[in-house]
Amino acid sequence: MPTATPTPGQTLVDPRNHMLIMIDFQSQMSFATKSIDAVTLRNNAALVAHAAAGFRVPTILTTVAEKSFSGPMFTEITDAFPNQALLDRTSMNTWEDAPVIAEVNRIGKGRVVLCGLWTSVCIVGPALSAIDQGFEVYVIADACGDISDEAHERAMDRMVQAGARPMTSLQYLLELQRDWARTDSYDMTTGIAKQFGGAYGLGIIYAKTMFGASEGHAKSAA
Repeated sequence: MPTATPTPGQTLVDPRNHMLIMIDFQSQMSFATKSIDAVTLRNNAALVAHAAAGFRVPTILTTVAEKSFSGPMFTEITDAFPNQALLDRTSMNTWEDAPVIAEVNRIGKGRVVLCGLWTSVCIVGPALSAIDQGFEVYVIADACGDISDEAHERAMDRMVQAGARPMTSLQYLLELQRDWARTDSYDMTTGIAKQFGGAYGLGIIYAKTMFGASEGHAKSAA
């Protein structure tokens, strides 16, 4: 029988062990997205962006044909990363764009978390390409969308079959926090949850307002 220890599993994400790539969250791409409501998509993308920015996760923001066709990236994302340059591409597959790959290599993390539009093209392409090159890939499924439920689900199936690990936007935030006793990031995490965490965020607002409730006691970050 193995011996249990109070330590996190190696496949969990933390602020230091991965990079985030947010891909093509743009107006033109969202118009045809039907697998997820546009308001929910923007909210989830904002949650991911603010979580990554708050925990200082190395993040790449990339667009496709921003000026000529697809339009600007959602402000909910760019507001979280003020003054960060967006890498604009012509390629549908982000992993085939030399400036993006130069930034991936500069960051130097072997674990990549992806989200964006559309799942079956702009996420499948870099996911399968990165896996082929030996990277670990995670996909934030509810911060992706496609032209139909079928397109999104088959894309997720294809990536999972290739070895990608699916997760959700709220899961991403809470996995970065991991322990409510980490007081240095507690207020930030609950603040992001209150703003973008839907019903869960409303629950936090209610508990804190009505009862002064708190999820943990002070402990230094591990």
